[in-house]
Formats: sequence, structure tokens, C-alpha cells
Amino acid sequence: MPLVDDIAGLRRILAQTRTIAVVGLSAHWHRPSFFAAKYMQDHGYTIIPVNPAYREVLGQVCYPDLASIPGPVDMVDCFRKPADIEPIAHAAVARGARVLWMQLGIRNDAAAQVALAGGLDVVMDRCVKIEHARILGGLNLAGVNTGMISARRAG
Repeated sequence: MPLVDDIAGLRRILAQTRTIAVVGLSAHWHRPSFFAAKYMQDHGYTIIPVNPAYREVLGQVCYPDLASIPGPVDMVDCFRKPADIEPIAHAAVARGARVLWMQLGIRNDAAAQVALAGGLDVVMDRCVKIEHARILGGLNLAGVNTGMISARRAG
């Protein structure tokens, strides 16, 4: 599996993914992890929160780690600092995920190599919500292309 950094590859991942384990998902609505997961949930994806600090997030049971999730996971979406990603990559491989996705600002080449060697697609330094909205539509939901601001003159 490749390191994915092109529109066709991102589109394929987003179209084939149904279940996303979000590692580091916060229960606080103002955090980027909550906003991104809520957006994906609202667009039909099953979100599995992974954070030992919570029992429930977004109306879903929250698990302390990837190994505790009982069912299949397509994508592991990481909202953790780069130094924390390599163990997450090992856990993603062990549970049979298909994609390791590192959010904006997160790059870990060693973790990417672990995931690639385990047969996973890897995305680094990209926001799943932004890419979904950009590639599959929905930018208007983020306040872009709403038609509220126009260069046209009234009259």
C-alpha cells in the first residue's frame, strides 16, 4: 500500500472507508478532533472514539485504545502528537485497519513505515474533514461557498 498524497488516492480512501477510529478524540466541541469527527459522523461514517479520558463521545462508547474496540476498523485517524504515532501504527496494523491517517501538522516517518509494511495506506499532515469536504463536497458546511458573500453589486 502506498503513502497517499494525491486526490485520486484520497478519494478512494474516503469512498471505501465506513468506520473511523479517532485516536485522541476530545469530548469538547471546540476541539478540532471533535469538529472533524462530528462532520464525518454527519456524513455517514461510523465514528469510534479512542481516548482513555472519556466513557462516551458523540453518543458513542469511547475505548481506551485500539485493541479494545470489538469490531472492524477501516481507518485510524490520529489526533496525537507525532511522537505518539508509532505505537498507534503498530496497533492499527495488529487490528487490521486499512488506513493510518495523521491529521494536519502530524508527520511521523517511522510510524508511516510500520503502517506501510503492514499493508496500510498512509496519509500524513492532512485533515480528514477538510479533504472530505474538498473532494466529496460539503465545503459549504464549513462556511465556504455559502452564497452569503458575493462580489455582485445589489441592484
